[in-house]
Amino acid sequence: MNNWSQELSLAVTVMDTEGKILEMNNKACATFAKHGGVELIGKSLYNCHSENSQQKIRQLLIDGDSNTYTIEKSGTKKLIHQTPWYRDGKIAGLVELSIELPKEMAHFIRPS
Repeated sequence: MNNWSQELSLAVTVMDTEGKILEMNNKACATFAKHGGVELIGKSLYNCHSENSQQKIRQLLIDGDSNTYTIEKSGTKKLIHQTPWYRDGKIAGLVELSIELPKEMAHFIRPS
């Protein structure tokens, strides 16, 4: 993974079109430590997901859409954003960003 992303305070995971994990930054490795952490690189992320999630990921790869949602686990709320990355104008895989959200978060409405 690029050096700039290794120490980000959010988890970054990159996969190819076959579901193989290509890169994980330090936060992603720590987040998934109990599932193998850095050892997950080179393995299929489909092994870590339900059938419904696998179907969603495959559809994102076909349609080129992004998927954004929030989750809460062990009292920590996260924003998950999955989006395609491209090589030579073609979908080459997905990037997942996982951002821990504060308990209270400001929301601003900006003028158009």
